[in-house]
Amino acid sequence: MAENKKIKDLKSKLLYEKQNVHKTLTNEEITAADNFCEGYKAFLDNGKTERLACNAAITIAEKAGFKEFVQGKKYKAGSKIYVNNRGKSLILAIIGKESVANGVNIIASHIDSPRLDLKQNPLYEDGGMAYFKTHYYGGIKKYQWTAVPLALHGVILKADGTAVTICIGEDDNDPVFCVTDLLPHLADAQYKRPAKDLIKGEELNILIGSRPFKDNKETDTIKLGIMKLLNEKYGITERDFVSAELEAVPASKARDIGFDKSLVGAYGQDDRVCAYTSLMAAIETKSPNKTLVCVLADKEEIGSYGNTGLGSLALEYFITDLADMENIPVRRVLSKSKCLSADVSAGFDPTFPDVSEKNNAAFINCGVVISKFFGARGKAGTNDASAEYIGEIRQLFDKNNIIWQTAEMGKVDAGGAGTVAMLIAKMDVDTVDIGVPVLSMHSPMEVTAKSDIYMAYKSFKAFYDN
Repeated sequence: MAENKKIKDLKSKLLYEKQNVHKTLTNEEITAADNFCEGYKAFLDNGKTERLACNAAITIAEKAGFKEFVQGKKYKAGSKIYVNNRGKSLILAIIGKESVANGVNIIASHIDSPRLDLKQNPLYEDGGMAYFKTHYYGGIKKYQWTAVPLALHGVILKADGTAVTICIGEDDNDPVFCVTDLLPHLADAQYKRPAKDLIKGEELNILIGSRPFKDNKETDTIKLGIMKLLNEKYGITERDFVSAELEAVPASKARDIGFDKSLVGAYGQDDRVCAYTSLMAAIETKSPNKTLVCVLADKEEIGSYGNTGLGSLALEYFITDLADMENIPVRRVLSKSKCLSADVSAGFDPTFPDVSEKNNAAFINCGVVISKFFGARGKAGTNDASAEYIGEIRQLFDKNNIIWQTAEMGKVDAGGAGTVAMLIAKMDVDTVDIGVPVLSMHSPMEVTAKSDIYMAYKSFKAFYDN
């Protein structure tokens, strides 16, 4: 018995084994995690697009005392500020007690998610029905987006410049929309397509109506009937679709999954799970030593391009403004700064084990994930954090009793993915990827564990408090 205990103690001391969070959490902590996720689910329901998520985050921030940043104004320690970038991305900060010459602590996540965008000339009629043409946004399995209820969100700029906000499909009394699919009885030819083409991009057409305008002598009467309804409600014409951003997203609400309600199932958890946890960590940080910066970015799912993505200079400009308040060169601030690139990782799915290498896979309920690198195959298109910086983060997490694990995005040569880490590292900032494991990523119903969500929040809070 003594020898067995000696071996057990030696294994515990020398070997690394992933730890289930529930083996260490107290009942009070489990309750705290469950309660935290109630707010998270509400955020998911209120923030299904980047615009909505940005608005929801601003509402939460302003309630916590954050004010819109005024360029050129001098801010003292403890000041809470934010920059709203065109209503689609957000930067929040709390001014620290230390000079920004010592660097700032950045957590960067993204609030855009895969979806179906309407084309600029989307409306057409065929086969006695009216449809919207779409162009999918981000990496999706196209067949997953058929035969599911869809809601429509976005903004339309009319010819006179007036903006009209669209939200249809979220209220129980609203209609919903859908992409139709072939019945199995007639799908023999479809079954022979490669899986990625089971549904083709040009087949992702959204069914929006079928009742004709009451004039059988004209063509396009169903299309006309739809436009008449839209004109009466929103005052728009078909030409106004040219200056519109309309997004079709799943109409379902965030729900608990499992008999034990230990999981969250919802659309858009990549990457709003990291957005919400980092936002709440920032809001609940009272008096940081170093200035904290929380970034909720757009456009990550398509490469972070555009002026609302992290490929733009928006973040660098903001940190330049912080540096200018103390007449310090921004390069000095950036070179001393630290960043957590907060993005999700692929959770190990025992139904599909062949794409994962278990020693380096992320497991549900095993805590927040530290990913030294992402990229594809030969580490292409990644940051690859240094051993020194990972060692620093590891010590921080251990010191704060945070359960963490390490993971790669699947087997070597199985595929790959990218994050915003390399874009921030490019600014001479120490950066590593930290996130939550997700099942069914990029589908209309992604799955996460409440314990991992809570551990991500704790890890981000520890980083800001450091």
